[in-house]
Amino acid sequence: MRIVDDIREMAAEQVEFRELLYQMTLRDLLLRYKQTIMGFGWAIFMPLVNTIVFSVIFTRVAPLDTHMPYPLFAYAGLLAWNFSASSFRFAVVSLTSNSNLVTKVYFPREIFPFSAVLVSLVDFVVGSLVLIGMMVYYHIVPTAALAALPLVVIVHVMFTLAVSLVLAMANLFYRDVKYLFEMVLTVWMFLTAVLYPTALVGGVTGRLLQLNPMTPIIEGYRDVLLRGRMPPAEPFIATAIASAAFLAISWVMFHRAEFEFAENV
Repeated sequence: MRIVDDIREMAAEQVEFRELLYQMTLRDLLLRYKQTIMGFGWAIFMPLVNTIVFSVIFTRVAPLDTHMPYPLFAYAGLLAWNFSASSFRFAVVSLTSNSNLVTKVYFPREIFPFSAVLVSLVDFVVGSLVLIGMMVYYHIVPTAALAALPLVVIVHVMFTLAVSLVLAMANLFYRDVKYLFEMVLTVWMFLTAVLYPTALVGGVTGRLLQLNPMTPIIEGYRDVLLRGRMPPAEPFIATAIASAAFLAISWVMFHRAEFEFAENV
């Protein structure tokens, strides 16, 4: 099939240009934190502050039963969500903010959104140190389910890469996408199991929330890290298959549209 041949070709290009991807990622990391006082501390500070705010709300004002300390529940959700949200925000402008390179030099253009995701992945790893500290504080002992953590991360990265490719391409052709998506991102967060268990929402609304692909991913982190169990098989496997298919399709679409990028920058 042609799509399989395209994927092979694109994968081969990524291997060929892997050094460029590394240099782009390093450049973006340095630019992001070059003139900040806290540097990588921002990767910890933002989810931590949000955790404190929402912990006050959902433990004092409107208590929620999360079957674990709420700060731990919230921080795990915010950490995972912020990885995707940060990737999307940087990926959506990754082509338009590098117009000189897009128009003058040939290389796989997907390196730009890929680099945005890798930079955010570094932040995600840094922020995970606080999660580990919180697990120690609350006496959460990892179980054998921790072995499934790499699978959760892979599915999360695949889904984030797929959305990032679509956003970068869409914003190149329609410049108001980046503004519209900010609104979508805010609504999307509250429709995901970031700050509250979606199981608390019943009826049709609850079932719709369960269809959100980010919910099984975030709950997957909580399951393997905090609850000491494997993620529920059916929703997680469905999300994994959908994420892989979405990544393949969006990558091929991005690759085939590359020839029109220079005309729209």
